[in-house]
Amino acid sequence: MKKIIYGISNFKMAKEDNYLYIDKTKHIEKLETINEKYLIFLRPRRFGKSLFLSTLQYYYDENSAHEFDAIFHDTYIGKNPTPLKSSYRILFFEFSGINTDSGMEIIYEGFKDSLKLSIRRYFMNYGYEDYIEKIDDIQTPTGLIKYLFGVAENDSIYLLIDEYDQFANAILANSMEEFLKIVSKGGFVRSFYEAIKGATQTGTVQKMFITGVTPITLDSLSSGFNIVLNISHHKQFNDMAGFTQKEVDYSLDETIFKRCNISRKEEFLAKVKTWYNGYLFNVKANERIYNSTLLNYFISNYDYDDCTMPTKMLDVNVASDYRAIMKLFNIGDSEQNFKILEDLIEENALTGIIKDRYDLNRDFTSDDFITLIYSMGFITIKNEIVDGLYEFEIPNYVIKMLYFNYFTIELERRNAFTITKSIGKILTQLLLGDTKPFEAQLNEVIKVLSNRDHMGFDEKYFQIIALSLFSFAEFYFIESQPEKNKKYPDILLIGRDPRVPNNYLFELKWIKGKDNYKTIKKDGIKQVEGYLKLDKVKSIPKLRSFLLIGSKDGVEFLEVFPSDDV
Repeated sequence: MKKIIYGISNFKMAKEDNYLYIDKTKHIEKLETINEKYLIFLRPRRFGKSLFLSTLQYYYDENSAHEFDAIFHDTYIGKNPTPLKSSYRILFFEFSGINTDSGMEIIYEGFKDSLKLSIRRYFMNYGYEDYIEKIDDIQTPTGLIKYLFGVAENDSIYLLIDEYDQFANAILANSMEEFLKIVSKGGFVRSFYEAIKGATQTGTVQKMFITGVTPITLDSLSSGFNIVLNISHHKQFNDMAGFTQKEVDYSLDETIFKRCNISRKEEFLAKVKTWYNGYLFNVKANERIYNSTLLNYFISNYDYDDCTMPTKMLDVNVASDYRAIMKLFNIGDSEQNFKILEDLIEENALTGIIKDRYDLNRDFTSDDFITLIYSMGFITIKNEIVDGLYEFEIPNYVIKMLYFNYFTIELERRNAFTITKSIGKILTQLLLGDTKPFEAQLNEVIKVLSNRDHMGFDEKYFQIIALSLFSFAEFYFIESQPEKNKKYPDILLIGRDPRVPNNYLFELKWIKGKDNYKTIKKDGIKQVEGYLKLDKVKSIPKLRSFLLIGSKDGVEFLEVFPSDDV
């Protein structure tokens, strides 16, 4: 079985070391046909952007001409090369490694060091070794980039920039003031891009391809760096990063399905799709896209001895990565943003527009926030209501669980109680059959929240609180009202491993005002008994069923057993 590309972003290594490579090179031809020299392509984190950038590097680098056939022979572009192959000198800047946790001075020095590294590499690659020594004498990023373009003024450069906005977004999450300093006129980031623009005007930089996540930094630079075409939403590039269903099927056929006999393949594929699929970047595109890095994580960590799914369906490092950029949720009016997220979790739907420009010197609007979370991959296009007005949804299970985790952390912060330190142990006890600790924790949260906001508290919000706590249960698949017509229970916890000793069904009811407790209890029990007769539910092994009756005074757990009714 071929090795899986996970944490690998070097195209040549992937090809030479027998990795399972999904061919994206048809897009090189497409990029040339649009006849634009300077491009930016934005996608959420972990979408394979860096690997595609590396593909461009080896395709266009004059230094790689001698190995072109060896590494591209079995790709689309290798069989259909364009006239521009192997015809540029590659200047590659990569900004993801800059330390953003230690203040602006460290960030500034990290930015300079990143530039120096790239310039040294360029000088070494293209015969300018005699100019390397002077690099350390230059004190500013602008000075460094101008020195480079002065030395290489007669070169034909293809400039590649990876993760152009990662460190800037980290600054923005912590301080709007510091962010505006670095991207405003005279700021070191603004000056860097102005110097690049100058090199395009002299003809030294002949082509450019930039990747990143959000358009915030680019838009802030727009008056000084307005030469790039944003192709992120172009229909023909919908699948340039990420995997199509056909590409996922091929990956699974070459790995898991080759070594494991999966008896319920359709169910297996449906789970994979639920976890990692769902992204749409143009409403007219033919299909939704999988997060490629997460899909490759799943394949890499699949248990090929027992033919079972990974214990963790999401890499801890990836989860931390996403949680870090969730800090951007606090830009502008954090209360407004949190309300948007609440509504999204309740309805799995938002309506808004995708803005192509931000002005961070003005109020950060709800549409600005919707555009931001869309760019980061926390929502995706569901459909277009009218021209330019979209309905959005949460793309997949991974993002939904991250939302619920974030929601719980925000509840802690806003209400001065602690959940996350103990929730892991509590959910482990639930796994083993002891429901009391979870009941106590849910009671604590409900009493605090409902008494503070009991007028607006309802059954749907009760469900959100419960789901937020359950979202930390990594050993369960969580199904939340899979049918809106109430034919299925509110929450199902289904073990990811057949050895899980207890699966759970929960139906939630909320008593408000003059609601009749006895009637709600009786109807709720009858409803759960009805669920237990459904084939879908009866097929779940080791299932325990509960009716949860909540009010501002707390939560009552009632275990319900199958009735004897025929």
